[in-house]
Amino acid sequence: MNSAASVYKAILQITGCCFFITLFFATAAFSQTRGRVEVVKDARIDTFAARRLELNKTGGADGANSNGYRVQIFTGENRKDAYNAQAKFQEEFPDIRTYIIYNEPNFKVRAGDFRTRLEAEKLEEELKKWFTGMFIIPEKINPPKLDSTNE
Repeated sequence: MNSAASVYKAILQITGCCFFITLFFATAAFSQTRGRVEVVKDARIDTFAARRLELNKTGGADGANSNGYRVQIFTGENRKDAYNAQAKFQEEFPDIRTYIIYNEPNFKVRAGDFRTRLEAEKLEEELKKWFTGMFIIPEKINPPKLDSTNE
């Protein structure tokens, strides 16, 4: 009886090995075949992608978020001082937008949306009597809307 059990164990081991070898080769053969991928998509996706590429090149539909310059007029850790600097700037130049940015631990006050560095340098020169330690920052700006009326 003991020999019959050992014969069954031997047959089971051989059969199991053959099964795994057959499975391995079948999987390897299947993975080597080349297939074809078919992409099914809505035609509006291509239109949207082309429109987005066009908007990125021109800076947006109305020119929003194009590259430009701002003058940083204040840097400090105190929020109240940042708001005071912004208010002081707005008293002298109410038509120029200001932005308060918080990068831990500093508050920064930046002014203007200038397309060229020369425009930013002109403002920086005017501000020297009110603010010290200013510098020009290149970043994405919100340029003013262009007047499209033909008068």
